[in-house]
This record gives sequence, C-alpha cells and structure tokens, in this order.
Amino acid sequence: MTKKNYSINAESQRNRILAHLQSSPLTTLLARLDLDVMNPSQRLFELKALGHNIKTHWETVDTGKAKHRVVSYVLLAKV
Repeated sequence: MTKKNYSINAESQRNRILAHLQSSPLTTLLARLDLDVMNPSQRLFELKALGHNIKTHWETVDTGKAKHRVVSYVLLAKV
C-alpha cells in the first residue's frame, strides 16, 4: 500500500469523500482506512447540508476478525 499524505482539514476530507461517492458507495470503515477520514459521519452531515443528495443505510461487514455494523453512504443524482 502506498503512503498518501492527506490533509486533515474538513474541506479536504469532504472533497475526498465526494470524489469517492461519485464513483461508488462508501462505508465508514472505507472512509477511515482508505480516505483517512476519522469522523466520516460529520463530513457526510456537512455534505448533506451543502445540498448533496446522500442516502445512508446500515450493513454488516466482515473484516476477517469480526463482523461490524457500519453505515454505507450513496450519492444520488440531483433531481
């Protein structure tokens, strides 16, 4: 895995999340591990407040060590 130096400011985190959502759904685990966003729920709340049509649903993910109930986020097209 290549090391990436991501900015930890809120705007950069929102941009990373939004870029990811434009191509595929995002779970809280993926946001933390791949996008280095430790509090994805706050960033998604902010994106929703900015007018992005993002839906959430719960799913169970098996990490190989345990099963975790996590939120999955999906960006829907603007109407």
